[in-house]
Amino acid sequence: MCFRVEVHLATNEPIPDRVDQRQDEYVVSAEEKPSIQAVARCHPSLASALSRAMRVEHEYRRNGTLSYMAAWDVHRAKVFGRCESTTGIGPFERLVAQVMTQEPYASAQRVFWVVDNGSSHRGDPSIQRLRMAWPKAVLVHTPVHASWLNQGEIYLSIVERKALTPKDVADIAAVEQRITDFERHYELSAKPFEWKFAHADLSALMQRLSAEAQPSLLSAA
Repeated sequence: MCFRVEVHLATNEPIPDRVDQRQDEYVVSAEEKPSIQAVARCHPSLASALSRAMRVEHEYRRNGTLSYMAAWDVHRAKVFGRCESTTGIGPFERLVAQVMTQEPYASAQRVFWVVDNGSSHRGDPSIQRLRMAWPKAVLVHTPVHASWLNQGEIYLSIVERKALTPKDVADIAAVEQRITDFERHYELSAKPFEWKFAHADLSALMQRLSAEAQPSLLSAA
């Protein structure tokens, strides 16, 4: 089956596009949310009522922190998550193993992992580490200052709004349970995210910015 591709400069590896994607290749966006606080309010929150917004006590106690790591299958709308005490190379490798040991990824031809340039998976060493551990996995970094291209960030923003707001939990075990419950609930109705800013839009924007920059460059010369 033929499929359209993009080529990422960092890996020189083709990334399957959504149109006519091969059945044995997958694209996973991974992202992490560090230092999630277990915040317990000093007084109970009051639920919203008629003509009254929810009321949340502003004083609180900190009961520890944890980090959440998520891998989002951009075509299947499937999420894999795990809570860790911190982020880093080890926690990221455990997330990869959690995904790559399950079907259909274990028997896939290739699995592309889209990540930002964070310390958990930075630079060429991270590409080599992943390839040695999982030969079928291809690590793809988003451009610097463009982590918003990673769809994992979209999912984590949903987690923040729907599962972690307002922050009022007794301990980190309660935070982890809330996140885990939300994962399963979200998957019941999840659909792939559809980008509205397409390749043609990006090309048009870059051409416009280049044209606007030309007069200032000529005047400076």
